[in-house]
Amino acid sequence: MKHHGAGLRRLTRDEILVETLKTNQLTSVNLSAADRELLRYAVKLTKDPASVVEADIEALRVVGFDDRSIHDACQIVAYFNYVNRIADGLGVELEDRFVEA
Repeated sequence: MKHHGAGLRRLTRDEILVETLKTNQLTSVNLSAADRELLRYAVKLTKDPASVVEADIEALRVVGFDDRSIHDACQIVAYFNYVNRIADGLGVELEDRFVEA
């Protein structure tokens, strides 16, 4: 999944942000409460989807996400997890232009 870091690095030009997100040290980066909660949800949904409970959804609502936004976030996280697992499962190699140096 090296291409995600490379893409984020190109978009943000913020090496500290990229490295912080890669190591899941969300408290050490300057993010809004909404962004921090969305990332927490995405990590939980990725690493242990069966552990997501109503309180996780409510936490998103508290920081301003409506049900449509939560649904969209869930769909996007799930889609990226699916695609990455397919690529990993088939041994798909990235093109050189997407691999981090």
